[in-house]
Amino acid sequence: MKTKIFRVKGKLLDVDKVKPFTRELKGIKEEDIQEKLYSEFGSKHRLNRDQIIFEDISEITADEVTDPVVRDLI
Repeated sequence: MKTKIFRVKGKLLDVDKVKPFTRELKGIKEEDIQEKLYSEFGSKHRLNRDQIIFEDISEITADEVTDPVVRDLI
């Protein structure tokens, strides 16, 4: 299976404020990316799934990648 690059935009609902986020990740499908982010944000920020809101998950090309870590994986 071929991996794709996804750009995810959303919000983290913290106790006292809303924090926007944008991440670029490699994965096979959108559901894999969502599970990865649920796991990561839950672990690092102690957030529940209902506190993580995905606004946009879009597939991008290798030329559109801005994250240096993802760019090195290509």
